[in-house]
Amino acid sequence: MTDDVWLPFRTDEIEGLPEGLDYRYWDGGQDLPADPADCVFYAVPYMKRQDVKVRPLEQMRNLQVIQTLTAGVDDITAHLSSVVPGVRLCNARGVHEASTAELALALILASLRGIPGFVRAQAEERWQSGFHPALADKSVLIVGYGAIGAAIEDRLAPFEVARVARVARRERNTARGLVHPLSRLSELLPDADVVVLVTPLTEETKGLVDAEFLARMKDGALLVNVARGPIVDTKALLAELESRRITAALDVTDPEPLPAGHPLWHAPGVLISPHVGGPTSAFWPRAKRLLSSQLNRFAQGEPLENVVLTTGG
Repeated sequence: MTDDVWLPFRTDEIEGLPEGLDYRYWDGGQDLPADPADCVFYAVPYMKRQDVKVRPLEQMRNLQVIQTLTAGVDDITAHLSSVVPGVRLCNARGVHEASTAELALALILASLRGIPGFVRAQAEERWQSGFHPALADKSVLIVGYGAIGAAIEDRLAPFEVARVARVARRERNTARGLVHPLSRLSELLPDADVVVLVTPLTEETKGLVDAEFLARMKDGALLVNVARGPIVDTKALLAELESRRITAALDVTDPEPLPAGHPLWHAPGVLISPHVGGPTSAFWPRAKRLLSSQLNRFAQGEPLENVVLTTGG
């Protein structure tokens, strides 16, 4: 038996990998690179279907670490019943903050300033001017104040927003101010001009944005989802969009991919991007640095970073 490490990058693409491990390249192809039973460290292929990511897990009987290259790990946690006990599941904290925060700001600005309408007008050679809302002087509510939520607030700072409110599972203080517990969300919603969803998908947050949540948003508010599609009740959102009471900018949807003919495509006041918060040029160097760091820690018997849970615990 060997100590195999499955990587979605070739070894010559990652600097500083430790010696003494057997590296196998696998980016989700049909043919597995080696016997899964020999794998001790599984770096999950990025931007692959869920069934591809979890396909070898059941056969990895000597697995010690699952390292995702995503911030959310819900696609893996849903299949941990087939994984041996004692496996550390690690996420990609530190990899996606810059890219996802950039997209969140882009979606906010594009939606408020009417960029989709300008694009349509350009295609029709129409000069379509007029007033649009600015981000300046708006109140922003960030739901899910982890590393990405903090990165979004960092990028809001130059835009002269009136205030930022922060919500996470538990109350805490940060350098930027108080983070409210999720239990206070309903009382914060009516004051927010922009609500940004960046919370992980869990049993607690699935369907969090339901009809009641949306009804508490103020008239004319913008909902931005750069988290996971099932956090939002699509039927309830469609009802609000069709009433034109609020608008939305969605990088993720439920269902996803959004099928042709789905009413969300053509709902009034919605901007949709195809789940592109993470995949930018910023992803590659950060992902490779994370893998190198984690593998050096693993090889030296040091504690790993970004451990979300340990199976069987």
